[in-house]
Amino acid sequence: MSHRNRRLAALLLAAALLSSCTRSGPEPVGPDRSEDEPLSYWAELNGNAASARSRIAEVPFFDDWQERTGVRLKFVQPPSNQGREAISVLLASDDVPDLIEYEWINYPGGPEKAIQDGHILRLNEAMEKHAPNLTRYLREHPDIDKLVRTADGSYYAFPFIRGDERLLTYQGPIVRKDWLDELGLPVPETIGDWEQALTAFKERKGAQAPLTLLGTTNPLNGVEGGAFIGAFGIAKGFYVEEGKVRFGPAEPGYRDFLQLMRSWYEKGLLDPNFAAVDSVTQDASMTSGRSGASVWNAGAGIGSWLPMLRKQDSDAELAAAPYPVLRRGDRPKFGQRAPAVGPSGAVAVSARSERVEEAVRLMDFGYGEEGHMLFNFGAEGKSYELRGGYPAYTDLIFANPEQLSMPQTLAMYTRASYFGPFVQDIRYQEQYFRLPEQREAVRIWSNTDAEEHALPNLPLTERESLELSAIMQEVQAAVDEMSLKLVLGIEPMAAFESWRGRLEALGIGRALAIQQQALERYEGAAR
Repeated sequence: MSHRNRRLAALLLAAALLSSCTRSGPEPVGPDRSEDEPLSYWAELNGNAASARSRIAEVPFFDDWQERTGVRLKFVQPPSNQGREAISVLLASDDVPDLIEYEWINYPGGPEKAIQDGHILRLNEAMEKHAPNLTRYLREHPDIDKLVRTADGSYYAFPFIRGDERLLTYQGPIVRKDWLDELGLPVPETIGDWEQALTAFKERKGAQAPLTLLGTTNPLNGVEGGAFIGAFGIAKGFYVEEGKVRFGPAEPGYRDFLQLMRSWYEKGLLDPNFAAVDSVTQDASMTSGRSGASVWNAGAGIGSWLPMLRKQDSDAELAAAPYPVLRRGDRPKFGQRAPAVGPSGAVAVSARSERVEEAVRLMDFGYGEEGHMLFNFGAEGKSYELRGGYPAYTDLIFANPEQLSMPQTLAMYTRASYFGPFVQDIRYQEQYFRLPEQREAVRIWSNTDAEEHALPNLPLTERESLELSAIMQEVQAAVDEMSLKLVLGIEPMAAFESWRGRLEALGIGRALAIQQQALERYEGAAR
């Protein structure tokens, strides 16, 4: 394609994305605000809410938020699953909303570059003047404070913060316990146990895809938290080993992991469509008997799948399995452990906004007492009631009249189960994980050494972020391509070593050096 044609294609895509965005908002709240212009707010619709409503403006939580704050909002909603494509088009337009909810650490060059490019506001001065709740929280939690600033000291967005250590682990291997019992097999612990169980699921239960794993947005995305790959002493991305930053696919253990996946694929133990599995097909496989094992969440996994399975078979059981190891009795080195400050749900204020004070005060609401309750539990008397001082969800959440599932109702009336500008409350999870299987799952999945090896979302300078993102874009594409080819048997396993050399040529060594420098700077600030 010629340069001219590529440019034309890019312009056509930009036009299509802009035209497909939906702008909507509820009616003004209160007669005294009818003539006020609403603040514009760009955000994607959460997946659980999207399964019940098509527009953000139709989600009751956002009505409650506007009513409590007296601020009207006009929502700008990108097409489903096209947020990353749409954001660049949005920022290049002349109509940038006042508030933009996005993973700003993924902006090319990082959030500091987004500030320097004139897209989002450096919030330091505005927070000091107009955000007393978040300012107080960060002063009381200096460990969080250093995670929400760039390396240059800029506050760039109102962050999503997990407010309790117990909120950090919520995902791991899940297996059909009733199948295991029927087959006389234990819950698998080792890679050998897993192969035995998956083989039995295939041969004796007729499972077409004994193990199904998320394959979007990249092949084998389902092992990002450390399942299966962790048995070989590595993680799928960056991690820390004795103070040194490492990258799993550049380590010899990645070959052993791919060899296992290749073997399971050849034997029919791994979902034959593993590279295209999204959460919808994963749900369908686990609730139809097509699959007997997966890696997913205690809430959206066990909490959604088990009730559906029991509608078909009252004896159906799901159980959490520990993160797999090679030798029985070993403690798992890796496991899913979310960062205290999540990249998703961070809301920035546009540098072009003419209503900065109002925007900042609105965002600060979620970190105050009233906002904390609204974001985590919804509206009192509707989605929760105070019982002895404890915010207990009502039947609107537990037994919804629309027959919505609990993940759906939480996403409709709160933001507790996903992300946003607030501090997540452990009391939401205490009620969300109603089933004993869910609570046991978190206990089992937390029994790892993941904390010792997790690399925080390190604050980077603009230059570091630009260089790192440029390198990793090519590195990750190479990892995805070769992983797919090796698992599918398109390339021989002998090609792995030459491929590792390609990662070096693409600059993985420099990427590791950048991360190492950022880690040492971060740890120095902690001291």
